[in-house]
Amino acid sequence: MVEYAKGSSTDSSMEATPEFTAYADGNFPNDEPANTYTALIVPISEAPEDPQTFEMVSEEDELIGEKEEEEEREELKEDEADSKPWLRYPHLNGYFHGLRSLIKSSKLVPEYPNTTNSAPMPAPPINSHRLPRPTPYKPYTTNKDYIKRCYLDKKGNIIPPDVLAYKGIPQHMPDPVVGSHEVLGIRDDICFDRFGRFGPYGFGYAEAEGGAGGGQDTEKSSSDAVWAKTGKIHYGSMDWGDAQERCLRANEHRLVQPDADTGELPQIGTMIKGKTVRQAVVVRCYTSYKWTAMAVVNLRALITELSLKSGGEYTVHILLHVLDSNIPIWADETVVQSVLDVSIPSEFHGLVTLWSEEQMLLFYPGDFQNEQSNPSGRNIRGVYRAAHLPLQVFASQHPEYEYFWNWEMDLRYLGNYFELFDRVGRWAETQPRSLMWERNERYYIPSYHGSWDNFTNIVQKDHAESGRQAILGPVDFPGKRPLGSEQSGKLRPLDDNCDKGGDATQCGVGEGADLITFNPIFEVAESGWVFSNDMAGYTDVTDSVPPRRSCIVTAGRLSRRLLLAMHEEVWRHHRTMFSEMFPASVALHHGFKAIYAPHPIALERAWIPVGSAVDQGFNSGRDHSTSGSNSPFCMKNEHVHKGSTFYFHSEFTGLLWRRWLGHPQMDGRGRNGGDLRGGVEEESRPEGSGRMCLRSMLFHPIKFEGPNES
Repeated sequence: MVEYAKGSSTDSSMEATPEFTAYADGNFPNDEPANTYTALIVPISEAPEDPQTFEMVSEEDELIGEKEEEEEREELKEDEADSKPWLRYPHLNGYFHGLRSLIKSSKLVPEYPNTTNSAPMPAPPINSHRLPRPTPYKPYTTNKDYIKRCYLDKKGNIIPPDVLAYKGIPQHMPDPVVGSHEVLGIRDDICFDRFGRFGPYGFGYAEAEGGAGGGQDTEKSSSDAVWAKTGKIHYGSMDWGDAQERCLRANEHRLVQPDADTGELPQIGTMIKGKTVRQAVVVRCYTSYKWTAMAVVNLRALITELSLKSGGEYTVHILLHVLDSNIPIWADETVVQSVLDVSIPSEFHGLVTLWSEEQMLLFYPGDFQNEQSNPSGRNIRGVYRAAHLPLQVFASQHPEYEYFWNWEMDLRYLGNYFELFDRVGRWAETQPRSLMWERNERYYIPSYHGSWDNFTNIVQKDHAESGRQAILGPVDFPGKRPLGSEQSGKLRPLDDNCDKGGDATQCGVGEGADLITFNPIFEVAESGWVFSNDMAGYTDVTDSVPPRRSCIVTAGRLSRRLLLAMHEEVWRHHRTMFSEMFPASVALHHGFKAIYAPHPIALERAWIPVGSAVDQGFNSGRDHSTSGSNSPFCMKNEHVHKGSTFYFHSEFTGLLWRRWLGHPQMDGRGRNGGDLRGGVEEESRPEGSGRMCLRSMLFHPIKFEGPNES
């Protein structure tokens, strides 16, 4: 792998057509993303009509024909709703209310889940007075005196800006249907509009002023408040790699450093008191990725909020996939520079490490025996089936990091990135290992399960009634092979409370999670998930051997020791599995701590009955879980996620995100795609509620954002 951390581009133009073709890591151009199935549409006839037999059609006949087509479409919708009953549930309107409907969170009457009032609810009262002003949002928890301030510029004049939030929530905003702000410790009494969220990073003002250019054609009343304190920062000559390095040097005193002799970090549990472990945020990109204004400001937000505002606790990297094997990216800096000049905006050049699939053949040579299944027909070392390989190599080359966040370019977070990463990591540390895997395989649905404590009790009850043996620590199976660290006795995943005689409720509490996911970790056996058997190198294989777990969407956090275990499984034992299955399965086999973080997820419709309908749809597998027969991740059931804000083929997430950005969208309600809603005209109406303001939420996938993108 080739790491580039010097200088800046000699040609910062992004207008040139890239000279390379590349696969997308989690976002495949001219290809289908993971788990998407394409139907071949064959025209009935492509022959031109015979002009001698062409008949004029009257206006009346045209109208009749259009009516018949509409009726046919409605019949098709009804047929589809028979197999997808959630399509008959009413749409929710509360997400789209704006700043002029803000109220205190204590006075919020959520449109859904709501057992008193039926959705959709009427429009809320409008505050006709002046719009409220946003305030800086600073969810940082570390002692400010201990952290040395970091700056955007070398002279130390430009302080990294704060994201701005509004105190309050638009009336009738739905509560999260899956997951919870409160459980993870994320504030839910504030909301973010597009200018407060991204304006500090160049959204809303022109490139000539140093901005990114987006958002200028949307409703923007009172948006100048965002830049009242800092002014509009000029990002034109920014070097984010250099800014991160300066921040790290200023804060070396508070960060855990590798041992001078071994080059490795201290063992977990022997960390120096008062020191903070470092975490890498590895953003997966590819050489033909189309950099838009929103992609740029989103990455600026990621770096500012996670790295510069935290005093270097996080460091952002771009892992750039170069497909063209004829480009010698390891041979010469000028070759690397030429790749960067056409692939990455110059301000991010210092963050980039290059890799190619041909390199993975060098790191992981030899054949993979006993390949079980390959539904995609792809290369076993390719990014589609083995996206973990370059991340494993990256981790092996970066001993300074304890954790690695695998992040994708089509993820967006409406909120502060540090709050998300920090709170999720802290919460995962508090979770016990007892019934960990059993909790992991279930969506947490507050309207059905109640509090988190009640959820854990329900899981315990369901598990006891199932008669299945609980999983604690490593699992054995025919053909299992040890890691070198297991043979030497250096790997001991379990603490003393996990031993017989210890307090089982405290087993794993205070232990950092080796794997954190944003969707449930389910057992693939009998689940119907299409990639359940995509693995190689294992012996004595059955439907349940080796035992396997998976999580749809690869974004999440992996510890270095988990990545090194995966690395060893591949290079030493010549074993691998599909990208979404390998991390969780290796964690299961070797006893690493894995946690599904129940982040807030919104649904487009009001599922009825409240609570139980969502549980039946999303925990449709065995014992009210996502595992086993009838899993929500099997092909026949995956449609339930289309109306959510976090799944690989979600449709609602893009609609909601673009409406929040101020772009009109077809609302999907009624015939012919519904009506065009939102946008500057609707948000500017005197009787309307203004531009949207949403609570913190993670969106995936966002494939396009602007009105002229597709």
